Amino acid sequence: MSGRARLTVCAALASVLAAFSLLPLTSDSGWFFQAVLLVCVQSAVGAGARRVPLARPLTVLVQAVVSLVVVTMIFASHQALGGILPGPQAVEHMNQVVQDGLTDVSNFAIPAPVTPGIKILLVGGVVLVGLAVDAIAVTYNSAAPAGLPLLALYSIAAGLADGGGASWLYFLVAGLGYLVLLLAEGRDRLSRWGRVFSSGPPSTGWAGPGGQGSRPAPIRGARSIGVLALGIALVAPLALPSLGSGLLDTSGHGGGNGIGGRGGGGAVNLVAALQDNLNQPDNHAVLTYRTNAADTSGMYLRIAALDKFDGKEWSPSNLPTETIPQVLPQPQGMAADVRYKAATTQVQVDDSYVQGLLPVPFPALSVSAPGDWKFQPEGRMIVGEHGQTASGVRYTVTSMEVQPTAAQLADAGKATGRIAKQYTQVPDSLPPVVKQTALQVTRGATSDYQRAVDLQRYFTSGQFVYNTQAKAGTGVDAIARFLQTKEGFCVHFAFTMAAMARTLDIPARVAIGFTPGSLNPDGSMTVGLKDAHAWPELYFPGIGWTRFEPTPYRGTAPDYTQTPSTGSGDNQQDLTPHTAAPNPTASPTTAPTCAPENRAPAQGDCGQAAVTAGGGSGGSGLGGAAQAGLIVLLALLVLLVPATPALWRRRRRHRRLGGGRRLPEGPTLAAWRELLDTGWDFGVLPEESETPRRATARLVREGGLDGPAAEAAARVATAVEQTLYAPDPAPPQGLSADVEKVRAGLRASAGRRTRLRAALLPRSSARLLWALSARRRAVTARLSAGASRLVPPPLRRRPAGSAGSA
Repeated sequence: MSGRARLTVCAALASVLAAFSLLPLTSDSGWFFQAVLLVCVQSAVGAGARRVPLARPLTVLVQAVVSLVVVTMIFASHQALGGILPGPQAVEHMNQVVQDGLTDVSNFAIPAPVTPGIKILLVGGVVLVGLAVDAIAVTYNSAAPAGLPLLALYSIAAGLADGGGASWLYFLVAGLGYLVLLLAEGRDRLSRWGRVFSSGPPSTGWAGPGGQGSRPAPIRGARSIGVLALGIALVAPLALPSLGSGLLDTSGHGGGNGIGGRGGGGAVNLVAALQDNLNQPDNHAVLTYRTNAADTSGMYLRIAALDKFDGKEWSPSNLPTETIPQVLPQPQGMAADVRYKAATTQVQVDDSYVQGLLPVPFPALSVSAPGDWKFQPEGRMIVGEHGQTASGVRYTVTSMEVQPTAAQLADAGKATGRIAKQYTQVPDSLPPVVKQTALQVTRGATSDYQRAVDLQRYFTSGQFVYNTQAKAGTGVDAIARFLQTKEGFCVHFAFTMAAMARTLDIPARVAIGFTPGSLNPDGSMTVGLKDAHAWPELYFPGIGWTRFEPTPYRGTAPDYTQTPSTGSGDNQQDLTPHTAAPNPTASPTTAPTCAPENRAPAQGDCGQAAVTAGGGSGGSGLGGAAQAGLIVLLALLVLLVPATPALWRRRRRHRRLGGGRRLPEGPTLAAWRELLDTGWDFGVLPEESETPRRATARLVREGGLDGPAAEAAARVATAVEQTLYAPDPAPPQGLSADVEKVRAGLRASAGRRTRLRAALLPRSSARLLWALSARRRAVTARLSAGASRLVPPPLRRRPAGSAGSA
């Protein structure tokens, strides 16, 4: 393989290994193999274009065109000309898919599902980085700057990932790819000037290279560049602003997919940390609205519902959407005799609110909004399609002010059927303390409604403290920790109450949205970033999904929850509205950072803290077995690669001194070569022009040998002279023992550093590289000879008038 071909392979390998760090961002790794295939195709096209050869800009252009064609075949084959060429319809379709991807990354948590939009962003990004690396490192012969696109790819992955324990693994893999690229370029450069040592490997004889053993400038430069680049790659993610756990930072404050601000504004980003909201100097307005509702304290603006809980994350059901009907269907499970009042609300969204989900009062009867919006019936969510966001949208909602009585809720009975089966599931990893606490708190209750009220009162009775400095998280570990420490913010209260309700066979889910906001002098209401909130919804047959408010000092507890306690615990009745007071008893405090457990695709902070839908370790993109296998493989490589010179040198010594298969030059010359290489390992460079006697004298002098070691060296030199010049040399005796004596003498006289290097990185192991290089040249020569035999000789025309001519 030529130096340029080797560099091409290493450039593609570096891009693939850097892309490996993107795996934790998605729930499926199928896109990664498509990206690898595209990078390989792109590199092969570049190698062919350089072999033609084409001009450098044309080479890059050809690679880009071929990559675009392949991407078109993958993502827009039905719209492409002939299923291959990217015509206008294909370009328009792929642009739409990209826009959908940008919307998807705003609506999904890490690890996100691989939608077509997310896939084209991932695959296209890796292909662009691969093209940049190949162009810089191979086409323009400068591997060091190629680390910049690799660094950008790794930094994005490192900043967006949740900081799991495997993050070092991805750094190691990406760094290994970059170092391989640098070494390949260094070898390619040095091959044009000669070997690392001043004289190459001898074609005959036994002596090694001469000259000084100093490292050439290209090697030193490559090492310095590699160390500097890896240092930057390691430090850069720490210096960059935190990107949270979303796929893209639409918040500008490290929001990820949660509620965050952007440019002083904000966007409800449903899966990212939200503690940045408290750190903003102003509670920037997200939207304003006017309503004719009789009681604005219950005007919660709901964005999404999280109904699946697997122990690591809460997430919404992945169900299809439909065109918004003129009149929305009756709320699930709501009977006709439940009282409600219709309320009309006009909402004006701030331009900074760029989410693809529309905040609406729950339950809505009708929604009139300009743009491409769809209705998801199960969660009653209004979802934007094809890049549609709520930014700057003005819309009207007719909703129901549901007013069930306590008697209706108490008589609702037990839920059955699909609702009971789906919404009472809890993971096996849920700690027993959750159910035990729920049973203790609701002891004595005679209905699910009374149990729900007791759960709410348990959290609002004063035992718990609203504290945004508490570690964020909503997985099973976070719930257990919250019950123990009794400190947290709205996501802790909402998700813990929902989990406890499920252990009591009460269907439960968690809603994400905003509290009603604040009243303006003109009668309108303003909702700010700090009004973001999470609350549980419990299901009662005949009433449907019903809001509860377990978070103290946030929002308002519904009237139907204000009943005397039926539990036998120490809970005290809490009949006061949970509106924020200027000086609450347990005042919220600000937390400086957000925990890396943000998981759910629809989730908001209670306005003051980080929202996470997952309390587990997070997705890593690798299964446990695959990750363990990869770690073992890398560990073996880390141990084996540095040990290769020492292992090869030990095997070589064993063979030369008669412990293994004898070498063709005979035992005397084999022992002599071992003697010279032993001296080389300890810093005495061999010189092929010296006679055996002079070489031995220099070895004794520079190696500090005396006594038995010096005598042993002299005996080996004498045996070599007899073998070379005597007409009938005597059989050698004890040469292996003499070489071992010399080696022991060199070790005794050398310093600690020299001994360590001779054992771990012997200088004479350079012969291994020479042997491999010679073998490669031999194979190349044989292949060239074989190819020439397959090509027929050219036909020659006979001169006119020659014999046999017509």
